[in-house]
Amino acid sequence: MLERGYTFVELLVVTTIVLILASAVQPLAKVTIQRAREVELRRVLREMRTAIDKFKDAADAGQIPTTELKANSEGYPPDLQTLVDGVSVANDATGRKLKFLRRVPLDPTTGEDDWGLRAYQDKPDSTSWGGQNVYDVYSKNQGTGLDGTKYRDWD
Repeated sequence: MLERGYTFVELLVVTTIVLILASAVQPLAKVTIQRAREVELRRVLREMRTAIDKFKDAADAGQIPTTELKANSEGYPPDLQTLVDGVSVANDATGRKLKFLRRVPLDPTTGEDDWGLRAYQDKPDSTSWGGQNVYDVYSKNQGTGLDGTKYRDWD
C-alpha cells in the first residue's frame, strides 16, 4: 500500500526557505517602523513650531495682552502648556481665549511629551533652556535618524 505525504527532508527544506525569507523581511520591517516614527516626529515638530509662530504673530499684532506675557519674552509663549490652555484676547470682554494647540504631542521616538526647549535668548545649539520663553522645540532623543543626523538637530 502506497502512502502519500511529505518526507522529512521536504519539510526541512520548506522550513529552511521560510526562515530565510522571514529573516530577510525583519530588517525591512524595522526600517519601515523607524521611518514612520521619523515622519511623525517631523510633523509634530512642524505643528508645535507653527503654534509658537502663531502665538508670536498674535502677540506682535496686539491680540495678546502684555499681562499674559513674561518680561523679556519677546512675544513668545512662556511654555508649551500655554499654547494648549490659551491666552485671553486683548480688549475682549467676553473672556474668549486664543488657543494654538489641542494638546502637547508625544515625541514619537520616545513616547513621552518631554520636549527640549530653547528660549529666544539661548544659543541656537543650546541643550539647556533659559526659561524666559519658548522660541523652539526639539526632541530629547539621543538617537540618530535614518539620514544620519541626530533627532535633536532636526529642523
